Amino acid sequence: MKKYKIAAILMIIHGGFMEIGGCFAMIPALILGNDKFDVGQYFSFKLPYFQDNLYLMIIMGAIYGVVRVIGAAGLLKNKMWGLALSVINCIVTMALMMFLLPAGIMDGIFACTALILILTQYFGDKRIA
Repeated sequence: MKKYKIAAILMIIHGGFMEIGGCFAMIPALILGNDKFDVGQYFSFKLPYFQDNLYLMIIMGAIYGVVRVIGAAGLLKNKMWGLALSVINCIVTMALMMFLLPAGIMDGIFACTALILILTQYFGDKRIA
């Protein structure tokens, strides 16, 4: 159970502070508008499509953050749906992190660590046949 709790805390930090907190930090930029504050000046993605649609990426980050926190809450309550949602979220993050450089590096560190903790707790010392 201890590994599940550590994984859930990592996912709350990742989803709550990095994803949702990053979106809240962008509220002043949205209020001031593009002409006064260019988000792309301070934060960039390697793929031009993501860079051109940075505000949409911020909204997607908020959605991922909320889903990640919900999965972590289910994991903390020892619910199977929380386990499944957390594993799915970590796997999706692992698949997408390479397209979201440089931010994907931290996403990968948090998601991969959480996934390893979840899987080692779930499977324990079981051997393959």
